Amino acid sequence: MSSLLSIKFRRAGILPCVLFFVAVLLVACTGSPWNDPYPEEDDKQAALYMSFAERPKHLDPAVAYSENEYAFIAQIYEPPLQYHYLKRPYELTPLTAARLPEIVYYDQQGQKLGPDAEAKDIAYSDYLLEIKPGIRFQPHPAFAQDKSGNYRYHHLEKAEVDALATVGDFAETATRELTAEDYVYQIKRLAYPKTQSPIAEIMKGYIVGFDDFAKQSADKPRDALRTLPMAGVEALDRYHYRIRIKGKYPQFSYWLAMPFFAPMPWEADALYDQPGFGDKNITLDWYPVGTGPFYLAENNPNRRMLMFKNPNFHPETYPAEGEAGDAEKGLLKDAGKALPFIDKVVVTLEKETIPNWSKFLQGYYDSSGIASDSFDQAVQFTGGGVTLTDSLKEKDIRLHTSVETSIFYMGFNMLDATVGGDSDKARKLRQAIAIAVDYEEFIAIFRNERGVPAQGAIPPGIFGNEEGEGGINPYVYDWVNGKPQRKPIEAAKKLIAEAGYPNGVDPKTGEPLILYFDTTATSVDDKPLMNWYRKQFQKLGLQLVIRATDYNRFQQKMSAGNAQIFVWGWNADYPDPENFFSLLYGFNGKVKHSGENAGNYQNAEFDRLFEQMRNMENGEPRLQIIRQMQDIVRRDVPWVFGFHPKTFSLYHGWASNLKPNLMANNRLKYIRIDPVKRAELRRQWNRPVLWPLAAAGALVVLLFAPAVSAYRRRTHRPLPEALAIQTEASR
Repeated sequence: MSSLLSIKFRRAGILPCVLFFVAVLLVACTGSPWNDPYPEEDDKQAALYMSFAERPKHLDPAVAYSENEYAFIAQIYEPPLQYHYLKRPYELTPLTAARLPEIVYYDQQGQKLGPDAEAKDIAYSDYLLEIKPGIRFQPHPAFAQDKSGNYRYHHLEKAEVDALATVGDFAETATRELTAEDYVYQIKRLAYPKTQSPIAEIMKGYIVGFDDFAKQSADKPRDALRTLPMAGVEALDRYHYRIRIKGKYPQFSYWLAMPFFAPMPWEADALYDQPGFGDKNITLDWYPVGTGPFYLAENNPNRRMLMFKNPNFHPETYPAEGEAGDAEKGLLKDAGKALPFIDKVVVTLEKETIPNWSKFLQGYYDSSGIASDSFDQAVQFTGGGVTLTDSLKEKDIRLHTSVETSIFYMGFNMLDATVGGDSDKARKLRQAIAIAVDYEEFIAIFRNERGVPAQGAIPPGIFGNEEGEGGINPYVYDWVNGKPQRKPIEAAKKLIAEAGYPNGVDPKTGEPLILYFDTTATSVDDKPLMNWYRKQFQKLGLQLVIRATDYNRFQQKMSAGNAQIFVWGWNADYPDPENFFSLLYGFNGKVKHSGENAGNYQNAEFDRLFEQMRNMENGEPRLQIIRQMQDIVRRDVPWVFGFHPKTFSLYHGWASNLKPNLMANNRLKYIRIDPVKRAELRRQWNRPVLWPLAAAGALVVLLFAPAVSAYRRRTHRPLPEALAIQTEASR
């Protein structure tokens, strides 16, 4: 019977179609999904798949200072210290250093002081660091030498440079051991004016000899940095170095956990500084050289960036302890095991949020943020808080939330004649505005509930931030039923009347008081936000005029003190209250001192307490001072304390060892991936739906089979007898 069917199908010309659809079905049941963007052999690798929306501009650790840049360089470079991955509050631990730095104090005469010396008596602080022996750099052509010990690629001819396209075109690579001198050399690079490090101005105020070195090296070539001394930085021997800073500055240890203070081999500068290399982007900004767990294997920012496991990575293990509850969450299962757990990191360019979200749901990205247009698909709010939607729970997707160590605030220019100054009139006006601008509503409308209203200058997770009734801003909130509640608008109206503007009316004009909001929000998409700000001020009868301008003009107005009301933000460089209170310190005023005090706030008592607090160790005495400082700025209202952003991150169930850490940027080495589970779920989620194709094919066969059969009958019909005889005769 089957042979008869085969004959009939063949005669009708249908067999090829049938075979095609059978092949399609067979392919669909085997191998990788059709839409898999990765090679099939990657299914067995412990690879991490991520995306990025904006290419990193700098990968040189002396210059890079943005989140998208740190996402790469923190995996490649290793400063001496790092943040403990699991412990909270954030705690510094050694990375390449053998231990935390030893700090020795000296007076003005160079006499050594005890560890409990008063800050006023300390002229210098020496940070003594010891580097672990045996740490080696990633393989790199900068280290390659010939048999005579000469560097192969440090003095190339023009023709040799012209033949290069990427750093991968060099035939040979090598490595060498990390030494203390590599850390000293990097600090010199921070001071070298041609590097243009963004922290050079800050470090001039702390590191002894930093400014002098900058002046002396300004007209010198880069290869002179090795031998030119810096008074406050010295390699004591192969594994020990010293940094001397002015006075006492406990926060300097936090700087030693930032990529700025990662080691840099002089050989890399020597290689990349050759003529013609910059024209080809063969520079540190494209091809970093580090000792970290990964190295950059491919830098194609218009498509993807690849990081591979560093074959020379030194022994490091997963933390053996964390905070309460970590063990129950499975965060200590890998305690003591060698890092990193992944062999490859694939980071793909995704400029649009919808394709990024689709690929995450298909399993082709291991993690994802939540864009506004995908928020309802991912998250729902219940009486118990925020939770994932059922569709995501079914995929075993996990939600991680954390409040960022950041603050966004509405600032007042304290030099302004109307909203600024220390008078009761201006203060009550600012207090009334602080009540009226409803940041709970802002967070709900513009942030999809991804934020926490700020009660002061210090974000959660930073020493000095307090929760509960004792931590609220009593000038804006009441404590009701165990939580803060914004004061009613009537309280704000009472304050504005006491300020001399009853119902918001300026008695000089008999019209609503006009205030000016300076912003860079110039696009049509910003219109709803600007309208929202206007409505907040209208509650008090005030008229808010939006003065939108481009970023450069806005910065000029801020520097000159010509703005009146503005919105600003700050993200912690390090987890210390000094980092945030410095934004309100009078001697950091933007107009007078070109500092980060954007509102030019100055209060003598606050400044006195700041100078006392900033050099103290964390403890009850410091906390008492912080409380006083918080109360001063809450009363004076140089800022309307807006909100602390809240991050929502999604991860697939095949990823583990995940804990939000807002200070550590080198988090990838801790993540574990189950590639077998991932490959299986990808196949399940991406099976092609073939029945419409099969049905369409069957319909085509049914429609065309009669026509094909009739055509074949006509073409194979016996010839008439006469014509058959004629045909035979012609043969």
